[in-house]
Amino acid sequence: MKTSTHYSSHSSLTDTHSPLFQAIEPYRSGYLTVDELHTLYWEECGNPNGIPVLVLHGGPGAGLAPQHRQFFDPQSYRIILFDQRGAGKSRPLGEYKNNTTQLLIQDIETIRQMLSIEKWLVFGGSWGSTLALAYGQAHPEQCTGFVLRGIFLCTAAEFNWFLYQIKWFYPAQYEQFVSHIPLNERDDLLSAYSKRLFSEDPEVYVPAAQNWSKYEGSCLHLLPHPEVADSFESIPVALGVGRLEAHYFKNLAFLTDDQLINNIHKIEHLPAVIVQGRYDVVCPPFSAYRLHQAWPSARFKMIEDAGHSAFEAGISSALVQATESFKTHFYFI
Repeated sequence: MKTSTHYSSHSSLTDTHSPLFQAIEPYRSGYLTVDELHTLYWEECGNPNGIPVLVLHGGPGAGLAPQHRQFFDPQSYRIILFDQRGAGKSRPLGEYKNNTTQLLIQDIETIRQMLSIEKWLVFGGSWGSTLALAYGQAHPEQCTGFVLRGIFLCTAAEFNWFLYQIKWFYPAQYEQFVSHIPLNERDDLLSAYSKRLFSEDPEVYVPAAQNWSKYEGSCLHLLPHPEVADSFESIPVALGVGRLEAHYFKNLAFLTDDQLINNIHKIEHLPAVIVQGRYDVVCPPFSAYRLHQAWPSARFKMIEDAGHSAFEAGISSALVQATESFKTHFYFI
């Protein structure tokens, strides 16, 4: 395990217009080899003696952003983040072999034990909400609660929505997405994309990954953010998002049918906050509603002027309010 040390702490919010805390740097980071193929990047930020919180990024394969550190008061939280297999700074980038939900859950436990953490708050959005639920249901005794955003339950209906139904809201972006696939293969887009994404030839899989990833990046916000769509087309992001999302879609996220709803009884005694954008086209609100119906004790916050991105103002504000609530009585339930 390699580590580097740099401690930084700021207690105030970024400015009067942003709900996020000020930017911070990790005080410790490193690489953890989890098998013969995968090495994970991880980092710790904030207060080494603070409330432990685990941050799970989306995708699968989207990787961390520095802003993910800013949802937490760094004087109160010990913030643990890592790039999941095949994502971000973890290596190999875009690697789908030895990459399953169950292995990601094992990785989380390996990191928890490496850092000598008994229990932690679990924070995740989009695919991160999927993994947070799956991890919590596998290890409820290690969780103090959950902050979940942009719920994705990995059902067949959600996969079908992403592949075929977003066109009703983003027709031009969808047309660009399917344009990469010949007409005679478009009745099964997942198979057609998989054939290209899992090719051994980078001249085949790189453009396919870029097209898939830009499609998602174009649909994240209520209002257009073309710079975000362009960033999703960059090769480091595209290889993680394009290859790993298709891999997990193809394998139904390695979950049984409606597993995350069926197993909610394993974590329903724990406190939770669910934050959802009303106009989230990537992960439509029905999934968040279903989760809350199954878990009525969870706090449910619908953000009426937001899409999918965690960095839209209303969603960011609700997420910060949630982490602030876990600093007090909520954390000790």
